[in-house]
Amino acid sequence: MESPMTRNNIPRIKSWRLLLFFFCFGVAVTSCAQTDPTQSDPDRTQSTSNADKAPNIAIGAGDQLDIEIFDTPELSGSARVSQTGEINLTVLGSIQVAGLTPNQAARKIESELKSRGLLIDPHVTVAIAEYATQGATVTGEVHSPGLYPTLGSRRLLDMIALAGGVLPTAGRTASVLHRDDPHNPRNIVLVPNNNALSAQENPVISPGDTVVIDKASIVYILGDVGKAGGYLVDNNERLSLIQALTLAGGWTRTSAQSKVILIRQVPEGREEIKLDLRHVVHGEQADIKMSNGDILFVPSSLGKIFAYQGVGAVVNGAEQALVYGTIYR
Repeated sequence: MESPMTRNNIPRIKSWRLLLFFFCFGVAVTSCAQTDPTQSDPDRTQSTSNADKAPNIAIGAGDQLDIEIFDTPELSGSARVSQTGEINLTVLGSIQVAGLTPNQAARKIESELKSRGLLIDPHVTVAIAEYATQGATVTGEVHSPGLYPTLGSRRLLDMIALAGGVLPTAGRTASVLHRDDPHNPRNIVLVPNNNALSAQENPVISPGDTVVIDKASIVYILGDVGKAGGYLVDNNERLSLIQALTLAGGWTRTSAQSKVILIRQVPEGREEIKLDLRHVVHGEQADIKMSNGDILFVPSSLGKIFAYQGVGAVVNGAEQALVYGTIYR
């Protein structure tokens, strides 16, 4: 027979058990929150982020598609996209898919199966098994322009390397034209040296894309200067008159600094701008920015070339000028 003291302790014991239960429950919930895989595994989080950035390529004419309808093998199979952007499927017939992503095409096929009463709850997956163009084109200022494979995950620098690297005449801009949006090129600034490769923007290049390496601008410094010739200029920069003359070793003692002529090609033809370098140096005349193809002619004090032969001789001299890759040395 239980004593009164024992009966009085029962509620107290139950209270302690209840408190212990809630304490353990709270610890378990906290542990689960701390072991969230997306928070505790930074590599997994980063890989998920990278996956979100993967290109979602639209279906194009000539592509081969693999279409799988869950639990319905008789309707699954492969289909080639026609030049009009359609695929021909069993039962459904022709369906327009060009311009859609594989996921969008799958949803469209599901909608067609439902609307025609063929399946109640279809589950469709679409994958591009073969691209019409299995590579990307690399052109412009590279050693070996051409079509190069994009098997695996090719990036901009990979494609430039496959094309043999850039030429000395290359600028520092690469234009990437994606096959889904060829009218809106993406301009990528190329780093000037290998030490800055870690900061290089290096997008994924997909089948059908085009990479164009731009040509550097060129300005001509002719006449009575230290080193006459053509000088390559990065497209992202514009040299002033004084900077361009510095590349050419400056003017000599016999130059006619007050009779310098800048010859520029404009839509209406050639434009001649007369300059006095002494005024430019002292800030009395604007230090004009030079444009691609500009010719800066510094005559000698006698000015024989220009006086006797005119602008035509200067232009011909520019066309025959040896191009020095001074900036790239």
